Amino acid sequence: MFSKEKVEEIITATLVADSYSLVSHWVYDAQQLEELDVNWEELNAPCAKFHKGKMAGDFTHIGDQEYWLKEFLKDKDVFDEVQYLRYWQEKMSNYEGYFDGATKETLENIKNGKFIGSNSEDFSVIGRITPLLLVSKNENEFIKNVQSFIRLSHNSDKVVGAATFFAQLLFRVQDGQNIKKEILSLKDDFNRFVVQSVQDGVASKKEETSLTLRKFGLACGINQGFSGIIHLLCKYPNNLKELLVENAKAGGDTSSRAMVATMIIVANSSSEGIPENWFHINKK
Repeated sequence: MFSKEKVEEIITATLVADSYSLVSHWVYDAQQLEELDVNWEELNAPCAKFHKGKMAGDFTHIGDQEYWLKEFLKDKDVFDEVQYLRYWQEKMSNYEGYFDGATKETLENIKNGKFIGSNSEDFSVIGRITPLLLVSKNENEFIKNVQSFIRLSHNSDKVVGAATFFAQLLFRVQDGQNIKKEILSLKDDFNRFVVQSVQDGVASKKEETSLTLRKFGLACGINQGFSGIIHLLCKYPNNLKELLVENAKAGGDTSSRAMVATMIIVANSSSEGIPENWFHINKK
Protein backbone atom coordinates (compact mmCIF):
# COMPACT_ATOMS: atom_id res chain seq x y z
CA MET A 1 0.00 0.00 0.00
CA PHE A 2 1.10 3.57 -0.62
CA SER A 3 2.35 5.72 2.25
CA LYS A 4 0.25 8.70 3.26
CA GLU A 5 2.93 11.01 1.88
CA LYS A 6 2.87 9.21 -1.47
CA VAL A 7 -0.92 9.39 -1.65
CA GLU A 8 -0.80 13.14 -1.04
CA GLU A 9 1.83 13.48 -3.76
CA ILE A 10 -0.31 11.59 -6.26
CA ILE A 11 -3.43 13.63 -5.44
CA THR A 12 -1.58 16.93 -5.66
CA ALA A 13 0.04 15.99 -8.96
CA THR A 14 -3.30 15.10 -10.55
CA LEU A 15 -4.74 18.43 -9.43
CA VAL A 16 -1.73 20.25 -10.89
CA ALA A 17 -2.22 18.30 -14.12
CA ASP A 18 -5.83 19.47 -14.26
CA SER A 19 -4.91 23.09 -13.57
CA TYR A 20 -2.19 23.07 -16.22
CA SER A 21 -4.56 21.45 -18.74
CA LEU A 22 -7.21 24.17 -18.27
CA VAL A 23 -5.63 26.36 -20.96
CA SER A 24 -6.68 24.19 -23.91
CA HIS A 25 -9.38 22.08 -22.32
CA TRP A 26 -12.18 21.63 -24.87
CA VAL A 27 -10.38 23.52 -27.61
CA TYR A 28 -10.77 21.24 -30.62
CA ASP A 29 -9.91 23.29 -33.70
CA ALA A 30 -6.41 22.37 -34.92
CA GLN A 31 -5.63 25.83 -36.27
CA GLN A 32 -6.82 27.53 -33.11
CA LEU A 33 -4.61 25.24 -31.05
CA GLU A 34 -1.57 26.10 -33.17
CA GLU A 35 -2.27 29.82 -32.82
CA LEU A 36 -2.90 29.94 -29.07
CA ASP A 37 -0.98 32.87 -27.59
CA VAL A 38 0.12 31.16 -24.39
CA ASN A 39 3.33 30.29 -22.59
CA TRP A 40 3.32 26.50 -22.26
CA GLU A 41 5.87 26.79 -19.43
CA GLU A 42 3.28 28.39 -17.15
CA LEU A 43 -0.27 27.99 -15.91
CA ASN A 44 -2.69 29.81 -18.21
CA ALA A 45 -6.27 31.03 -18.24
CA PRO A 46 -8.67 28.88 -20.30
CA CYS A 47 -9.10 29.56 -24.00
CA ALA A 48 -12.45 27.74 -24.40
CA LYS A 49 -15.75 29.50 -23.73
CA PHE A 50 -16.95 26.73 -21.43
CA HIS A 51 -14.82 27.93 -18.49
CA LYS A 52 -16.20 31.42 -18.03
CA GLY A 53 -14.84 33.05 -14.87
CA LYS A 54 -11.88 30.68 -14.55
CA MET A 55 -8.34 32.07 -14.41
CA ALA A 56 -4.78 30.77 -14.45
CA GLY A 57 -4.28 28.40 -11.53
CA ASP A 58 -7.93 27.34 -11.34
CA PHE A 59 -9.19 23.82 -11.86
CA THR A 60 -11.55 22.63 -14.54
CA HIS A 61 -14.87 21.26 -13.24
CA ILE A 62 -13.09 17.88 -13.14
CA GLY A 63 -10.38 19.11 -10.80
CA ASP A 64 -12.93 20.96 -8.69
CA GLN A 65 -14.77 17.69 -8.06
CA GLU A 66 -11.58 15.80 -7.26
CA TYR A 67 -10.69 18.50 -4.74
CA TRP A 68 -14.14 18.20 -3.16
CA LEU A 69 -13.67 14.43 -2.79
CA LYS A 70 -10.31 15.02 -1.12
CA GLU A 71 -11.87 17.52 1.29
CA PHE A 72 -14.77 15.19 2.03
CA LEU A 73 -12.45 12.30 2.90
CA LYS A 74 -9.84 14.20 4.94
CA ASP A 75 -11.44 13.26 8.30
CA LYS A 76 -12.93 9.92 7.22
CA ASP A 77 -11.77 6.31 7.60
CA VAL A 78 -14.12 4.82 4.99
CA PHE A 79 -15.91 5.93 1.84
CA ASP A 80 -19.61 6.33 2.61
CA GLU A 81 -21.47 6.61 -0.71
CA VAL A 82 -24.64 8.11 0.78
CA GLN A 83 -22.81 10.78 2.75
CA TYR A 84 -20.64 11.67 -0.22
CA LEU A 85 -23.59 11.91 -2.60
CA ARG A 86 -25.29 14.38 -0.25
CA TYR A 87 -22.07 16.36 0.05
CA TRP A 88 -21.59 16.38 -3.73
CA GLN A 89 -25.18 17.44 -4.34
CA GLU A 90 -24.79 20.35 -1.91
CA LYS A 91 -21.54 21.43 -3.59
CA MET A 92 -23.17 21.35 -7.01
CA SER A 93 -26.13 23.41 -5.77
CA ASN A 94 -23.80 26.39 -5.31
CA TYR A 95 -21.39 25.66 -8.14
CA GLU A 96 -20.71 28.31 -10.76
CA GLY A 97 -18.53 26.16 -13.01
CA TYR A 98 -19.46 23.88 -15.88
CA PHE A 99 -22.17 21.23 -15.49
CA ASP A 100 -21.42 18.31 -17.79
CA GLY A 101 -24.04 15.86 -18.99
CA ALA A 102 -23.24 13.24 -16.37
CA THR A 103 -23.70 15.79 -13.57
CA LYS A 104 -26.99 17.09 -14.95
CA GLU A 105 -28.43 13.60 -15.41
CA THR A 106 -27.28 12.41 -11.97
CA LEU A 107 -28.75 15.47 -10.24
CA GLU A 108 -32.02 14.96 -12.12
CA ASN A 109 -32.07 11.30 -11.03
CA ILE A 110 -31.59 12.34 -7.38
CA LYS A 111 -34.34 14.94 -7.73
CA ASN A 112 -36.68 12.20 -8.95
CA GLY A 113 -35.77 9.89 -6.09
CA LYS A 114 -33.56 7.62 -8.18
CA PHE A 115 -30.16 7.33 -6.51
CA ILE A 116 -28.36 6.10 -9.57
CA GLY A 117 -25.70 7.67 -11.76
CA SER A 118 -26.05 8.79 -15.34
CA ASN A 119 -25.57 6.63 -18.42
CA SER A 120 -22.58 8.76 -19.45
CA GLU A 121 -19.49 7.04 -20.88
CA ASP A 122 -17.26 10.08 -20.25
CA PHE A 123 -13.91 9.11 -18.76
CA SER A 124 -13.33 12.32 -16.79
CA VAL A 125 -14.57 10.68 -13.58
CA ILE A 126 -11.59 8.28 -13.66
CA GLY A 127 -9.21 11.19 -13.16
CA ARG A 128 -10.91 11.99 -9.85
CA ILE A 129 -10.37 8.65 -8.07
CA THR A 130 -7.02 9.21 -6.34
CA PRO A 131 -8.40 10.68 -3.05
CA LEU A 132 -10.02 7.29 -2.45
CA LEU A 133 -6.53 6.03 -1.61
CA LEU A 134 -6.87 8.01 1.63
CA VAL A 135 -9.53 5.62 2.93
CA SER A 136 -8.44 2.36 1.29
CA LYS A 137 -6.38 -0.07 3.36
CA ASN A 138 -5.35 -2.21 0.38
CA GLU A 139 -5.75 -2.66 -3.36
CA ASN A 140 -8.99 -4.62 -3.12
CA GLU A 141 -10.63 -1.97 -0.96
CA PHE A 142 -9.43 0.76 -3.31
CA ILE A 143 -10.91 -1.01 -6.34
CA LYS A 144 -14.21 -1.52 -4.51
CA ASN A 145 -14.30 2.17 -3.53
CA VAL A 146 -13.43 3.23 -7.06
CA GLN A 147 -16.22 1.14 -8.57
CA SER A 148 -18.75 2.51 -6.08
CA PHE A 149 -17.59 6.08 -6.66
CA ILE A 150 -17.75 5.77 -10.45
CA ARG A 151 -21.30 4.41 -10.43
CA LEU A 152 -22.55 7.35 -8.34
CA SER A 153 -22.33 9.57 -11.43
CA HIS A 154 -21.39 7.24 -14.32
CA ASN A 155 -23.41 4.04 -14.15
CA SER A 156 -21.68 2.55 -17.17
CA ASP A 157 -20.06 -0.88 -17.20
CA LYS A 158 -17.54 0.35 -19.76
CA VAL A 159 -16.42 3.29 -17.59
CA VAL A 160 -16.33 1.13 -14.45
CA GLY A 161 -14.23 -1.43 -16.31
CA ALA A 162 -11.80 1.21 -17.54
CA ALA A 163 -11.56 2.71 -14.06
CA THR A 164 -10.82 -0.72 -12.63
CA PHE A 165 -8.04 -1.19 -15.18
CA PHE A 166 -6.31 2.05 -14.20
CA ALA A 167 -6.90 1.46 -10.48
CA GLN A 168 -5.15 -1.91 -10.75
CA LEU A 169 -2.39 -0.43 -12.90
CA LEU A 170 -1.79 2.21 -10.23
CA PHE A 171 -0.81 -0.55 -7.79
CA ARG A 172 1.11 -2.64 -10.29
CA VAL A 173 3.53 0.17 -11.15
CA GLN A 174 4.10 1.51 -7.63
CA ASP A 175 7.49 -0.16 -7.12
CA GLY A 176 9.02 1.36 -10.23
CA GLN A 177 7.84 -1.42 -12.52
CA ASN A 178 7.98 -0.92 -16.28
CA ILE A 179 4.72 0.84 -17.13
CA LYS A 180 4.36 -0.52 -20.65
CA LYS A 181 5.05 -4.07 -19.49
CA GLU A 182 2.46 -3.81 -16.72
CA ILE A 183 -0.12 -2.35 -19.11
CA LEU A 184 0.36 -5.25 -21.51
CA SER A 185 0.24 -7.91 -18.81
CA LEU A 186 -2.87 -6.45 -17.19
CA LYS A 187 -4.98 -6.06 -20.33
CA ASP A 188 -5.69 -9.77 -20.69
CA ASP A 189 -7.72 -9.71 -17.47
CA PHE A 190 -10.26 -7.41 -19.15
CA ASN A 191 -12.77 -7.40 -22.01
CA ARG A 192 -12.20 -6.93 -25.73
CA PHE A 193 -12.66 -3.15 -25.54
CA VAL A 194 -9.82 -2.76 -23.04
CA VAL A 195 -7.58 -5.18 -24.91
CA GLN A 196 -8.04 -3.36 -28.23
CA SER A 197 -7.66 0.09 -26.64
CA VAL A 198 -4.41 -0.96 -25.00
CA GLN A 199 -3.06 -2.51 -28.18
CA ASP A 200 -3.87 0.61 -30.20
CA GLY A 201 -2.31 2.89 -27.61
CA VAL A 202 0.88 0.87 -27.25
CA ALA A 203 1.29 0.57 -31.02
CA SER A 204 1.19 4.38 -31.31
CA LYS A 205 4.13 4.91 -28.94
CA LYS A 206 6.48 6.32 -31.59
CA GLU A 207 3.87 8.47 -33.35
CA GLU A 208 3.49 12.23 -32.93
CA THR A 209 1.23 12.96 -29.98
CA SER A 210 -1.16 15.62 -31.31
CA LEU A 211 -1.92 13.67 -34.48
CA THR A 212 -2.24 10.41 -32.56
CA LEU A 213 -4.64 11.80 -29.99
CA ARG A 214 -6.69 13.41 -32.75
CA LYS A 215 -6.79 10.04 -34.54
CA PHE A 216 -8.08 8.29 -31.42
CA GLY A 217 -10.51 11.14 -30.72
CA LEU A 218 -10.14 14.21 -28.53
CA ALA A 219 -13.60 14.24 -26.95
CA CYS A 220 -14.71 13.03 -23.53
CA GLY A 221 -15.94 9.53 -24.29
CA ILE A 222 -14.07 6.50 -22.99
CA ASN A 223 -14.00 5.08 -26.53
CA GLN A 224 -11.81 8.01 -27.55
CA GLY A 225 -9.82 8.66 -24.41
CA PHE A 226 -8.59 5.23 -23.36
CA SER A 227 -6.07 4.64 -26.16
CA GLY A 228 -4.86 8.23 -25.89
CA ILE A 229 -3.95 7.73 -22.23
CA ILE A 230 -2.08 4.52 -23.07
CA HIS A 231 -0.19 6.42 -25.80
CA LEU A 232 0.88 9.09 -23.30
CA LEU A 233 1.99 6.54 -20.70
CA CYS A 234 4.06 4.55 -23.18
CA LYS A 235 5.61 7.53 -24.96
CA TYR A 236 6.50 9.62 -21.88
CA PRO A 237 6.95 7.20 -18.93
CA ASN A 238 9.94 9.15 -17.62
CA ASN A 239 9.03 12.73 -18.57
CA LEU A 240 5.84 13.92 -16.92
CA LYS A 241 6.35 17.54 -17.90
CA GLU A 242 6.66 16.71 -21.60
CA LEU A 243 3.63 14.44 -21.34
CA LEU A 244 1.52 17.26 -19.90
CA VAL A 245 2.75 19.85 -22.40
CA GLU A 246 2.22 17.68 -25.48
CA ASN A 247 -1.14 16.50 -24.19
CA ALA A 248 -2.29 20.10 -23.64
CA LYS A 249 -1.15 21.14 -27.11
CA ALA A 250 -3.38 18.42 -28.58
CA GLY A 251 -6.55 19.98 -27.13
CA GLY A 252 -9.92 18.36 -26.49
CA ASP A 253 -10.45 16.72 -23.12
CA THR A 254 -6.91 17.53 -22.04
CA SER A 255 -7.65 17.39 -18.34
CA SER A 256 -9.07 13.87 -18.18
CA ARG A 257 -6.16 12.38 -20.14
CA ALA A 258 -3.65 14.32 -18.06
CA MET A 259 -5.09 13.37 -14.69
CA VAL A 260 -5.26 9.63 -15.38
CA ALA A 261 -1.80 9.52 -16.95
CA THR A 262 -0.32 11.61 -14.12
CA MET A 263 -1.59 9.36 -11.35
CA ILE A 264 0.11 6.38 -12.99
CA ILE A 265 3.40 8.19 -13.66
CA VAL A 266 3.63 9.58 -10.12
CA ALA A 267 2.67 6.27 -8.53
CA ASN A 268 5.50 4.71 -10.54
CA SER A 269 8.15 7.30 -9.73
CA SER A 270 7.56 10.87 -8.55
CA SER A 271 6.23 14.29 -9.47
CA GLU A 272 9.70 15.85 -9.57
CA GLY A 273 9.39 16.62 -13.27
CA ILE A 274 6.55 19.08 -12.74
CA PRO A 275 7.85 22.69 -12.69
CA GLU A 276 7.56 24.38 -9.31
CA ASN A 277 5.51 27.28 -10.70
CA TRP A 278 2.77 24.87 -11.81
CA PHE A 279 1.99 24.07 -8.18
CA HIS A 280 0.60 27.58 -7.64
CA ILE A 281 -2.97 26.33 -8.02
CA ASN A 282 -6.03 28.10 -6.64
CA LYS A 283 -7.66 25.79 -4.10
CA LYS A 284 -11.33 26.48 -3.48
